[in-house]
Amino acid sequence: MRKLLIMALVGLAAQLVDGALGMAYGVTSSTLLLVAGISPATASASVHLAEVGTTLASGIAHWRFGNVDWRVVRNIALPGAVGAFAGATVLSSISTEAAIPWTAGILLALGMYLLIRFARPLRPTRPRPLPTRFLSPLGLFAGFIDATGGGGWGPVATPTLLASGSMEPRKVIGSVGASEFLVAGAASVGFLIGLGSEGFVLPTVAALLVGGVIAAPLAAWLVRHVPAQLLGAFVGGLIILVNTRSLLRVAGVEGELGVYAYPLVLAAWAVALSFAVRAWRRTRAVAPEIAPEPELVPAA
Repeated sequence: MRKLLIMALVGLAAQLVDGALGMAYGVTSSTLLLVAGISPATASASVHLAEVGTTLASGIAHWRFGNVDWRVVRNIALPGAVGAFAGATVLSSISTEAAIPWTAGILLALGMYLLIRFARPLRPTRPRPLPTRFLSPLGLFAGFIDATGGGGWGPVATPTLLASGSMEPRKVIGSVGASEFLVAGAASVGFLIGLGSEGFVLPTVAALLVGGVIAAPLAAWLVRHVPAQLLGAFVGGLIILVNTRSLLRVAGVEGELGVYAYPLVLAAWAVALSFAVRAWRRTRAVAPEIAPEPELVPAA
C-alpha cells in the first residue's frame, strides 16, 4: 500500500510537470519503475497505459482553459500514433542507445535556443499556421521515440514547436498534451500485442493514473495563467538539464563531470530565468494592457 501511495504521488508530480511544461511524465515515471527493478519494456508499457487516462484528463483540462490548437492536434496526433504503434510492436526490441547521443544533442541545442529567446523581451505578433509537412514528420518521429524510450513525445514535440516561433507557449503545451492521448493509446495497443496483458503492472498503472488525473486540471490552469515568458524559460532550462544528464551518462563521465556540469547548468538556468522575469516586468510596465495577451511570442 505504501509503495502504491508513493507511485500515486510520483504520478501526480510527473503530470503536474508534464501538464505545465509539456514534457517529462513518461521520463519521470519510467525512470522510477526501472529503479524499482521493472524491465524496460514492462515499464514503458505500464507508463503508456497510465498515460491513456492522464492524457485524456490533461487534454480535457487544457481544452477547457483554451490551451489547445486543434489543427495542430490533428496534424501531429495521427502520425504520432502510427510512430508509437510501430515503436511498441515492431521496433521496441531494437536498441535505440546509438541514437541517444544524437537525440540528446539536438534537444540540448533546442533547449539553449529556447532559453536565449525567452530571456529576451516579447513582442506581439500574429501566430503563423505551421504546415502539415512540418507537423506530420514531427509527430511520427516523436511518437516512435516515445514508445521505444518510455517517454519522449513531449521532450521532442514541445521544444520543436516552441522553437518554430509560430505558436504561443500555452498553445504548444496544451496541443502537445491533448495529442498524447492518441499516442499513448496506440503505444498501449502495440505493447499489448507484443507483450500480452502480463506486460502491464496493473497496480502501478492504477496508482500513476490516479495521481496524474488529480494533477491534470491544476497543470492546465498554470499554463493558462503563468506568463509565456516564464514558461518558455522553464521549458528551455528543463530540456538542457535532462539532456546534459543523458549525454554525460552515455559518455560514462557523469560521476566525474556531473559535479561541475549540473551546477553550471542550474546557474545558467537561474540567470536566464532572472532575465526572463526582468523582461516580462519591463514589458508589462510599458504596456500592461498588452503583456498578458497570449499572442506574445519571443522577438526574433
